[in-house]
Amino acid sequence: MPITMLRTVQFLILAMCAMMAEARPVVRHIRSAHEFDRLLAKHASETGLPVVVDFYSDGCGPCRMMAPIFKKLAQEVGQDKAVFIKVDTNVLHELSSRYSIRSLPTFGFFLGGKKVNEFSGAGEGQLKQLTQQVIRSSEVENVVLPLEHLVEYYQTHDASKALPSIESVHRKCADMISNPDQECVGAAASQLVRKLKKKYGKGPPTIPRFQTQDRQPNAEQPNEKKQTDQNNNKPKTKTDPGKPNLNLATTEELQAELERRWEEEL
Repeated sequence: MPITMLRTVQFLILAMCAMMAEARPVVRHIRSAHEFDRLLAKHASETGLPVVVDFYSDGCGPCRMMAPIFKKLAQEVGQDKAVFIKVDTNVLHELSSRYSIRSLPTFGFFLGGKKVNEFSGAGEGQLKQLTQQVIRSSEVENVVLPLEHLVEYYQTHDASKALPSIESVHRKCADMISNPDQECVGAAASQLVRKLKKKYGKGPPTIPRFQTQDRQPNAEQPNEKKQTDQNNNKPKTKTDPGKPNLNLATTEELQAELERRWEEEL
């Protein structure tokens, strides 16, 4: 590769890395099916945020008409309420085939990694209505019913219920929604609480599954903040051994750093 072209490629990748250092974009353009799947999985397990997807193509007139409306809605809703992304169906055939996209634009609404609603066409009112609906669902389902709460609840309302039976009830709830902690969460937890309330007149107490800080874009974890504070207190040096010097990096190193920042941006 000629040296001038190599420098151009390095400059472009460096510029993209700098852009990735900013907060999560208001509307994210998906580049691959793998990225799409990782994004759904992340928000299903780490934030609980719903994901609103605009399946579009550049040659579609109604798509172009809805694009500014979609972006404006994303700005109005806020990044702590929902994640807005766009999928170019001319590029990502795998996703358009997977979700049977037959007309454009099509808007998909995902919660917990699963599609819960969709509609096709240039319907601004319907887009707003279904977006608010999936946001409300995400807030209602942002609950955990810990086993200890269920045990205490039965001790008060049905002391004859043995511990193995209570654990069985909790396990069945946990099995309904896959989560790494094997907790009774989300819609399954809400459904169990409603059933118990109907039977005993009062339901067991729940706690939030995701905290407010979990839903902020690029929310900093406590250990990361601590490390940042420690680094700020250190004397400044020319290079940080924990971070690549992007100005001196090779094209391969820049691409690797760009991939890492894409991972963090999710």
